[in-house]
Amino acid sequence: MHDVEYGLHKDLAGMEKAAFPNFNITPFVIKVINAVGTVSVALTRLSINKRKLKISGADGGKFYLTIYEPQNCIDTKPCLLYFHGGAFVFRDFGYMHKKVCKYATESACKIVFVHYRLAPKYPSNVLLEDSYSSLEWVFKHSKDLGIDPNKIAVGGDSAGGALAAAVTQMTRDRKGPKICFQMLIYPVTDAAQKTASIKSFDNTPGWNANLNKQMWNYYLKNTDPKTMKYVSPMSNPSFENLPDAYVEVEEFDCLRDEGIAYAQKLMDHGANVKLNYIKGTFHGFDINLKKGVVIKAVNARIKALREAFS
Repeated sequence: MHDVEYGLHKDLAGMEKAAFPNFNITPFVIKVINAVGTVSVALTRLSINKRKLKISGADGGKFYLTIYEPQNCIDTKPCLLYFHGGAFVFRDFGYMHKKVCKYATESACKIVFVHYRLAPKYPSNVLLEDSYSSLEWVFKHSKDLGIDPNKIAVGGDSAGGALAAAVTQMTRDRKGPKICFQMLIYPVTDAAQKTASIKSFDNTPGWNANLNKQMWNYYLKNTDPKTMKYVSPMSNPSFENLPDAYVEVEEFDCLRDEGIAYAQKLMDHGANVKLNYIKGTFHGFDINLKKGVVIKAVNARIKALREAFS
């Protein structure tokens, strides 16, 4: 255990207490946190057009999409297909929906929020295929949805960043719908867990190396070795012909270095990448949208989307 004083941004003062180095993600904990998530989403009020629908995954199983669009949206708009974080085992929370709605209104785009099925009930290939199926569905129904099929981007935070990155690789390999941009927020990218930040940050607020190891134990259970290059996007042998990207990493995050490495790999293979290294922040710091450092980070994401869609 590292007894470390992290130099958090002044807007995050007091958040050092949100460190849980010995916390265990048990099946009971997953059930309780997901129940809280259900209530959180139900209580979240959003001033934006919203509809929820059910689609089929590759295995015939069903999952949901929530579609958000700005008020008085008449013209065809770009789309951000968004995959939420949650260690692959936790459902979405209300604050996540608030963030994507801000992306929608300020980037003048539509959001398709993907409620992919979760581990450990479902193996990793189901999460991957749900994510890819959502892209195919949006592309196929783009006319009815009022979405420009040439301006479909993917995005995600944490585990959702891993799924977003995986979808860019899958659609390239399968010659599927073209993705114009990827927005990866403190993404999970590497199952190897051997970076310096993984080794250093076992007591950080929000997320740490111990929790990260438990996440991978759940996600890798029953993984088909043939899909490992998508499960752990950093391990894919090919980074050619992947879309431009915005990659955000936080200073005090065990996932920091793998996010940087993933951005570098994209750049090395021809993608135009904006890497935003935010000092004084930690994984999941952006839960409170009223904090100054959070507002600045969200605005940087919005700027990247606007530029990509233009």
